[in-house]
Amino acid sequence: MGKNKLARFAENKTLPNVIQPTRDEALSGFHLKGKWRAEHFKNANPIVLELGCGKGEYSVGLAKAFPEKNFIGLDIKGARFWFGAKEAIQENINNVAFLRTQIELIDCFFEENEVDEIWITFPDPQIKYRRTKHRLTHPDFLSRYKKILKPDGIIHLKTDSEFLHGYTLGLLQGLGCEILTAHHDIYGAIEYEPDTPLLRGIQTHYEELFSAKGKLITYIKFRL
Repeated sequence: MGKNKLARFAENKTLPNVIQPTRDEALSGFHLKGKWRAEHFKNANPIVLELGCGKGEYSVGLAKAFPEKNFIGLDIKGARFWFGAKEAIQENINNVAFLRTQIELIDCFFEENEVDEIWITFPDPQIKYRRTKHRLTHPDFLSRYKKILKPDGIIHLKTDSEFLHGYTLGLLQGLGCEILTAHHDIYGAIEYEPDTPLLRGIQTHYEELFSAKGKLITYIKFRL
């Protein structure tokens, strides 16, 4: 492991906007479950999650744009979201936090109806059949999201993978979910979702790489 990664891991332990529970802490009753607003953010504002947040560009970008909401980026790779956590502290952005965990444990960290929105940004599409259960829009994951989302909660999927886009659309239709918007090319679309601000205005590191290679960026907004 490189020295930079080790240094970031060490600094994450000192950052007030980084939460790094152990697996045992998650399974035995996480202290912020159901209390994120009151005990961490100390307000009553809506909670928005970004799953697989990477360097945290989307979480921080949305937090800047919407100070009336609370944002939490989830990722298992703390050395990546260190960038977002540091930026938030340096710019005094207090409505964003980062949670280091595996996403399959998500319902250990949030209470029923505690979350208002979920963003899934550029996840690994897990194309091989044997990896199906690891897709972040697999029914097992959707059932976990449904537990923690409010009844009218919204999920956003932004990906360069036409495979994952098509898989998710078909799955949602089969499950009878409400598909609010679906775009195969958010930058080429003549009409684009006006009530999803900054859909094009914030780009993750991977989105910049994929766009530069000419890959289409797709988007789905839906309710479970």
